[in-house]
Amino acid sequence: MGRARNKKWIVRLAAFWLCLASAQAAVELGIDVLASHDYSLLKGKRVGLITNQTGANSAGSKTRLLLKKHCNLVALYTPEHGLDGTEKAGRYVKSRRDPVTGVMAYSLYGPTRKPTPEMLRGIDVLVFDLQDIGCRSYTYISTMGRCMEAAGENKIPFVVLDRPNPVGGLRVEGPSVEPRWRSFVSEFPIPYVHGLTVGELARMVNGRHWTSVPCDLTVVQMRGWRRGMTWDDTGLRWIPSSPNIPRGTSPLYYIATGLVGELSGPEIGIPGPRPFQSIGARGIDPANFTRYLRGIGTPGVEFRPWREGSIGGSSLTISPEARTNLTGLGIYMLAELNRQTRADLFRRTSASKLDIFYKVCGGTFIRDQVREGIPPRTI
Repeated sequence: MGRARNKKWIVRLAAFWLCLASAQAAVELGIDVLASHDYSLLKGKRVGLITNQTGANSAGSKTRLLLKKHCNLVALYTPEHGLDGTEKAGRYVKSRRDPVTGVMAYSLYGPTRKPTPEMLRGIDVLVFDLQDIGCRSYTYISTMGRCMEAAGENKIPFVVLDRPNPVGGLRVEGPSVEPRWRSFVSEFPIPYVHGLTVGELARMVNGRHWTSVPCDLTVVQMRGWRRGMTWDDTGLRWIPSSPNIPRGTSPLYYIATGLVGELSGPEIGIPGPRPFQSIGARGIDPANFTRYLRGIGTPGVEFRPWREGSIGGSSLTISPEARTNLTGLGIYMLAELNRQTRADLFRRTSASKLDIFYKVCGGTFIRDQVREGIPPRTI
């Protein structure tokens, strides 16, 4: 009996130390660090907050509620997908009053992508708290840049509450952007997968004068985050950043297949429960396509034959630690789909969709080289 009790206590003690170790290893977000200093950076100021459902502390409490309680929150500003992150990609978002805080939430994904002077009237400081996914075409960093510019133009201090890059700070892939293709889906001349946190990117934007007017920038840094961390390593709960980024690993799949999905013909699992986790097209034999992908050599990425109705292709499983260049993998998949369907995917795609594809890519070079039959490994 005594031994049984001792075993129970040993198990409980081990569990306690495991939980304690996990708690000590967990990343503290910028909002957590701000709170640990009693919000002193914002006290006595009228605060405007750029946020959505991803703006939350490590315990899951909404940043907008925390600032409403501890500061003078007077306005909200929302990016693509809206305040709750439920609007479809590319759909305009309307300004509305936030039912949670009672504060007006101005849309920055509608007729304007940058706060107007009227939207900023009565604001002493602008605060940014959004979870990015580490890919240039994801528009939350574009919203940050436009807001930094507005802050500089209106002489309003700008504060970034930093957050982890979910694909880690060591994954840097893909081309930059040619000047003529700079747009809201490629706002800055950075690699397609940039390896930066939003705070690091904000400093780069300000330091390299990528906005018309620099702003008075403060970055509230995280505690405990390291460049080699994946999202799983942070100990944080993932809040879906948009309808098709439901999990902490979703950004990896977005990087691999999202660019291909901008064309007409390829299917990438949208709509569906596993967005970006499969790729295929009509006329593709799943076994042949999967055999090709397996032959590339992709450490940390597995492929399985996949079919849905008349669509054939492969489903992907990507390890967060995968050493494979996922942007490069996307080019391999695009070139092989183009070859196996015996159809020019670019010719089948409308001019307006091609324009978006070029903007996301940063230029026309991927189309040009795929059409010329240049091997994907050299693109």
